[in-house]
Amino acid sequence: MWEEIEAKKQELDSKRPLAAGSLRILDDWYDVELTYTSNAIEGNTLTRSETAIVLERGLTVRGKHLKDHLEAVDHKEALDFVRHLAIQDASLREVDIRDIHRLVLGRTDAKEAGRYSRFDRAISGSTVVFPPPADVAPLMKQFGEWLSNSPSTPETAFEAHARLVSIHPFTDGNGRTARLLMNLILIKGGYPPVIVSPEDRPDYIDALELRQTSGDNTAFENLMATQLIASLDRYIEAASKEIEGHGKSD
Repeated sequence: MWEEIEAKKQELDSKRPLAAGSLRILDDWYDVELTYTSNAIEGNTLTRSETAIVLERGLTVRGKHLKDHLEAVDHKEALDFVRHLAIQDASLREVDIRDIHRLVLGRTDAKEAGRYSRFDRAISGSTVVFPPPADVAPLMKQFGEWLSNSPSTPETAFEAHARLVSIHPFTDGNGRTARLLMNLILIKGGYPPVIVSPEDRPDYIDALELRQTSGDNTAFENLMATQLIASLDRYIEAASKEIEGHGKSD
């Protein structure tokens, strides 16, 4: 699995740099897809096309809750911030996680945005027990130190996602923030972002819960690696078409 990812990463690197137009098309597609999927996993009712309308045209969709629209705009702003952080030379820090969360909840829950929860947290139907509120700040400090000293690799990205949702430091928005953090690390390392679709939600939730209850990380890593391979294939295909197009024009 890791060998396949590395081989595809090398293949993608051999086709770089992509033209600005191709990158913009990919980024625009991922902006919509990541926003739609990450929010849909958490219960947002906007469809893929409706999310595109909100993000690209700034319009509202008749019959949909205002909160759903605001979550889409918030996620897009958080994703823009992630892309900005990814091109910086500085190591990632605990404060970066809080800043991402601040944007994720900026319009829907400004009082909790960027703030660690003062309450016990639980997921309906799950047996997972999260750390008590008093332990959140120390655990996040340790997590931030680990993050600052870890390389920008898929292994780090997947582990960061799993660690953050296991601490579950925020009252709401933990999953969206964890997925954004994972993709920040991937982009920083030269990898494309990973999409977790609503169709993958049962396997995704089960894999995380298995990790949290037994320490078995295999299912979660396999799921994320599969999605990363799909993203690498998508970028390689775009790069190959671009090269092929240049060849024909010559």
